[in-house]
Amino acid sequence: MPAKPHARPTLQAPSLSAASAPAPSAAEPRARLTAGLPAVERSLELAGIRTTLLEGGQGPPMVLLHGPGESAVNWRWVFPDLAATHRVIAPDLPAHGRTGGEEERLDADRAVAWLDALIARTCPRPPVVVGHILGGAIAARHAARHGGRIERLVLVDTLGLAPFRPSPRFLLRLLGFQARPTEKSYERFMRHCAYDLDGLRARMGAKWRTFVEYNLGLARGRKAKAASRLLRTVGLRRIPPRELERISVPVALVWGREDRALRLRIAERASERYGWPLEVIEEAADDPPRDRPDAFVAALRRALGGP
Repeated sequence: MPAKPHARPTLQAPSLSAASAPAPSAAEPRARLTAGLPAVERSLELAGIRTTLLEGGQGPPMVLLHGPGESAVNWRWVFPDLAATHRVIAPDLPAHGRTGGEEERLDADRAVAWLDALIARTCPRPPVVVGHILGGAIAARHAARHGGRIERLVLVDTLGLAPFRPSPRFLLRLLGFQARPTEKSYERFMRHCAYDLDGLRARMGAKWRTFVEYNLGLARGRKAKAASRLLRTVGLRRIPPRELERISVPVALVWGREDRALRLRIAERASERYGWPLEVIEEAADDPPRDRPDAFVAALRRALGGP
């Protein structure tokens, strides 16, 4: 059944008085990875959680929500193209990156409240929300409860649409990396996440080492356990179909054909059940924005009704 209409909140433009995030040293991995992006980094208090976000571009608002164990930095491959046509807001999720929340009770209600506060503070009109893996699970739950506060939802290789049943090899490498985050275990895991890890390494050049350094820092950091709890309580729990049926705004699916964690059949079944159009990215695994940036941007624009 369609959700009952929600009263639309008063949406505020970004506050000029919001505190800027601490200026990072040029030597910090995050600073090196975001150098040259058409974005500024700032910090906001959202639902009691101090949140760091990257923001840039002009046009209608678009919110980008990253995957588990990552940060807003993971949108670096597509941020410039999207910022050419949209005002892009890419936060670090709670207990991820530079966002706090590691001492909070992070469950679905808190995650939805956090996203609702982010939209109210940063978007002068209902935004397009693009959610990847864990970010998609949060975005879908929010849309089911507060659909009138967003314009459109795009779910990218998203958790929560079906039980989590990855390939045995993927699960083995994931657990190995979580138990002992080293360069070796990270590479083994990434070979099951990236479609062509050697090609990705070649494209990134010297920044590959920085990328590894940054992600190992996140995996070894004090917030890693809280980030894992958010994944378990929000991402790995299936969203009840009756809740997904309450989403009243347009929804599109974008999926990597070679995803070993969230198989393409999950997206195909969701597309058939809910009538959501599906864009399949060839030669991409669970992270199409990283594996095939140009193809992902083109698919996203088609999902939004563009050419």
